[in-house]
Amino acid sequence: MPKDNANARIYYESFNEAVERNRPRIPEVQQRLEKAGVKYVMAAWIDLHGIPKTKPVPMSDFEPLCLGKGPQFAVHSISYVPELSPADSDQVVVPDLDAVYVCPWDTSMAIIFSDLYWEDAPYNVCPRQALKRAMQEAALEGYTGYAGVEPEFIVMKYDDAGHPVKAFDDDPAIGVRPRRQAFGYDVEYSIDSMAFLKDMIDIIEGLGWNLHDVVAEGAYSQFELDFHYTNMLEMSDRLAFLRITLKEVAKKHGMFVTFMPKPTVGDWRSGAHINMSMQHDSRPGENIFETPEGEWSDESRWAVGGLMQHAEAITAITCPTVNSYNGLVPRVGGFEGGTVTWAPTNITYGFNNRSSQFRLPQSRHCIENRACDMTMNVYLAMAMHLSCAVMGIKHRIDPGKPTDFDLYSKTENELSELGIRRLPRTLFNAIEALRHDTMAEHVMGPVMRKSYLEYKNDEWERYHQSVTDWEVQEYLRLY
Repeated sequence: MPKDNANARIYYESFNEAVERNRPRIPEVQQRLEKAGVKYVMAAWIDLHGIPKTKPVPMSDFEPLCLGKGPQFAVHSISYVPELSPADSDQVVVPDLDAVYVCPWDTSMAIIFSDLYWEDAPYNVCPRQALKRAMQEAALEGYTGYAGVEPEFIVMKYDDAGHPVKAFDDDPAIGVRPRRQAFGYDVEYSIDSMAFLKDMIDIIEGLGWNLHDVVAEGAYSQFELDFHYTNMLEMSDRLAFLRITLKEVAKKHGMFVTFMPKPTVGDWRSGAHINMSMQHDSRPGENIFETPEGEWSDESRWAVGGLMQHAEAITAITCPTVNSYNGLVPRVGGFEGGTVTWAPTNITYGFNNRSSQFRLPQSRHCIENRACDMTMNVYLAMAMHLSCAVMGIKHRIDPGKPTDFDLYSKTENELSELGIRRLPRTLFNAIEALRHDTMAEHVMGPVMRKSYLEYKNDEWERYHQSVTDWEVQEYLRLY
């Protein structure tokens, strides 16, 4: 096996095995796509940032595509993974025929989420393969991970001057605005947004994702779509497809969607909380986080213990941008919903405590990580959550006592006396934690982690080369 791909050793499926897994299913899937009117297929692999990449092919090339004879990619030339040179082999894509999505906004196209191989082995900078490895390792211990995600986003448009503005905001830019945000849960604003939301509701229902509700969130033009949980790989594919779908549907309405967590100071942060649960093969169909009496199990506490042990490194993946950390603060001056952000700031767990990073909700037996946003690479995020939870259960890691009190009301000294760690305050703090985290190296592999760290360090350095409006206003005349 090539030395650069050594961390692929623990994943069971070689290139030939993946191809042979596809071969008997090709006629059935092809017939289904042709019946749906599909003419063009995009085998989409996932880059280091969690963004799908592809080369569209006609349906006439569907069989070669599924057999690994379709387009090849010089991934290392475009995705900040420079460990390979221009003289090295390209990566080969193999579609996953369990991850086929006909595009609802244009049914002549289908997206198939796919895995990357390099020289006949799983490519070591393929995030989807990293999640598959984590799932295989969990299965060897008897565990299967499930997850739901709470995706939040802001819908925007360009005004007549070409400036980006909220798509659904009828309050004046200057003058009297509500001290408390009017948009959250509001019936009138929900009705005003339904032309866009109805399209998304119909699409999600048509995909069979079992949509539970749509939420007009705290910021103007901010929404959340909640649909049913599933296994971690399928949920990751769904979130990747949802991000594409939201953008395409918004375009049809003359708008655009941003997943930037904190576009303005006065806005609520857009998050993407991960809610995970687990099953064990000795108790199929049962959530091991819930006892027969309906209480929280020992396994749920141990899983929290594993997650808390690696919380800083997890946050480097679930909150991966400079802007992510603008939202992980307790209070914001001038906030249009009061002053409290409801965002996590400390590495604790609590029963229905929304000021904790890990919440054990009153309505369901899952572990909710509230320090996540829509800019995350969801495949790497799921892989880290599953691996840390399994490790916590296996070693019975005690998370300590729950923090069932308002963390925002505690001083830094009080939190320190309680032994409560602060979430990373900046991207730099988070990537430094990731750099030294052994679980992250295991889950991502040394090559992928190195590439991720190099990119995020470059992002941090470029951020500090800019001069913001705040700095000019704060310092120009003062000094």
